[in-house]
Amino acid sequence: MAPDSKSLTAIGTMSGTSFDGVDVALLETDGETVARFGPVGYRAYPNEERLLLQRALAAAAPLTDRKARPGPLAEAESLVTGAHFQAIEAFMREHGIAREAVDVVGFHGQTVLHKPDARLTIQIGDGTLLARQLRIPVVYDFRAADVAAGGQGAPFVPVFHRALVRTLDELQPIAVLNIGGVANVTFLDGSADPVAFDTGPGNAPIDDIVMARTGKRFDRDGTLASQGKVDETAVGKFLADPYFAKKPPKSLDRAQFARIPLDHLPLEDAVATATACVAASIARAVDHLFRPPATWVVAGGGARNRALLKMLRERLRASVQVAEAVGWSSDALEAQAFAYLAVRSVKGMPLSFPTTTGAQSPLTGGVLVKP
Repeated sequence: MAPDSKSLTAIGTMSGTSFDGVDVALLETDGETVARFGPVGYRAYPNEERLLLQRALAAAAPLTDRKARPGPLAEAESLVTGAHFQAIEAFMREHGIAREAVDVVGFHGQTVLHKPDARLTIQIGDGTLLARQLRIPVVYDFRAADVAAGGQGAPFVPVFHRALVRTLDELQPIAVLNIGGVANVTFLDGSADPVAFDTGPGNAPIDDIVMARTGKRFDRDGTLASQGKVDETAVGKFLADPYFAKKPPKSLDRAQFARIPLDHLPLEDAVATATACVAASIARAVDHLFRPPATWVVAGGGARNRALLKMLRERLRASVQVAEAVGWSSDALEAQAFAYLAVRSVKGMPLSFPTTTGAQSPLTGGVLVKP
C-alpha cells in the first residue's frame, strides 16, 4: 500500500559525534517532499557534560550487548535524554509551538559505538522516557533495524538529501557532504537511488589535536590550519589505510581515525596536516562514484572551517559551496533530517537503501513510542 500523502509536523534532533550540543529543527513533510521548514535551535553541552560523553564513549568500546549500560554509560544516557528534553522544551517555548501541533519527534540519541560488521550500533537515549516527558510521540533507535539486517546503519540522511536536491538548480551530479566527527557523502544523479557512505574522518582528528594541545574544542574557522604547513608524507601514509580503497557500502566509528599520529609536528603543522588528511580522504571518495560530482554542497561543523573548504576546492576541482549558499542550514541539516526520517518511519517508508547502507532491500526503521 502506498504511504498516505498527509503532511505531518515533526521536530528532529541531532547530537553528533563532535559532542558539541543538541541541534533541534521543525519541518512539515509527507515523507517525500518538505512542505515547510520551521525554526531551528541549539542547546550546547557544557564542558562537564562533554567530558561525561567522552567517558561514555570509552566505556562503550568493549561492549557486545547494545542494551548494556556499564560505568558512565547509564549516567550519560540520562544526560542525553535530559538534554534533549530541555532543548525541545526551550525550542517550543521560544517559538510559540504548541505541544498538540507537533505530530512526532525524531530522537537520534548519541552514538557511542558503531561496529556494523559485528551487527552492533549503540545510540544512547531513552526514547520512552522522552515521549512521556514531552507528551509527544517519539521515534528513536533509527539505525538498529538496518544493522540487524546486515546493513551498515549509516549514512542515514541520504533520503533527506534527495528530497532537498530535487529543488536545486545546481549542476548535477551533486554530492552532499556532511562533515561532523565523521564525514559522509551522498551522491545524487538524476532519478537514481542515492549512493552514500562514510568517506573517513571529519572533524574528530582535528578537534582531538586542538583539545590535547590547547584545551580548546576545535580549530575555529580553520585558523590554525591556515597558519601551518602540510606534511604530505604523513597524508600519504594516512591514505594507505585499507578503509579508503574499500568499496561502499561502508561506515565508521568516530574512534577509528580520531588519533592520527602527528605528535612529531608543531601545533599549526599538525592541525594543517590533519585537515589535509580529511580533505584528501574526501577526495578519494570520488574513486567510488559513478562519475565525479559537478557540485559539492558542504554541511556540518566542517562547513565553517575555511582552511578545510580551501583544501577541498583544491583537491576536488569542482564547485564546492556551503549549505547556506543553496538555502540550506549547515548546522541544522541533520536535525531536519531526523524530523523527516521520523515521519517516514511513522508511515512505514524506507529509511535506508542497498546503495546507502548495503541492506539487501529498502528498509524502514525506528521505534515509535507514544506518551
